[in-house]
Amino acid sequence: MPQPQPTVTPKLEEPKFGFNGYAERLNGRAAMIGFALMVIIEVVTNEGVLSWLGLR
Repeated sequence: MPQPQPTVTPKLEEPKFGFNGYAERLNGRAAMIGFALMVIIEVVTNEGVLSWLGLR
């Protein structure tokens, strides 16, 4: 005898912490903005980011 299938799909909440879709999108966008700013700094100052920060 086959088992009856559920008729309602439970609503699961997104986790507030950890690896979830929102956190990954936010992290990716922040990385893209940081990379673009790094390239802009190098173009404007004609120096690398390390020398601009005084590490080289």
